[in-house]
Amino acid sequence: MKKGLFLSILLGLFVTSIFAGAYLDYFHVSSEGENVLLQWKTEEETNLKQFVIERRTPDGSYTDMGVVQASGSNSYYSYVDKSAYKANDLVFIYRLKIVDYDNTYSYSNEVSVSPNISGVKRTWGSIKAMFR
Repeated sequence: MKKGLFLSILLGLFVTSIFAGAYLDYFHVSSEGENVLLQWKTEEETNLKQFVIERRTPDGSYTDMGVVQASGSNSYYSYVDKSAYKANDLVFIYRLKIVDYDNTYSYSNEVSVSPNISGVKRTWGSIKAMFR
């Protein structure tokens, strides 16, 4: 019995360290018109500094999209990606980089979305990007 209790405590410490300073209750991504809405909730936060929102395409590498500062345990967070319509990709994959004050970090699970972007807005975004 003592061995089982020790193993449970050891596993609990290991799981906590995997997610840096936050335990995520959920992490959802949805298409909201021509934007992408990311929402997540934490249960417990310890030494947590911030969340870095990262996005990639199925064949690409991750790019930082924004930063959300930590608010404390049991907090609800959201981030709106207003640049999705500027890309020609049909699927985006997001994850959270969870950063502690000592700059250690870990990643959330990946979630994907296919935004509902009008052809006119997508074309206009591509034309504007050519002249930057």
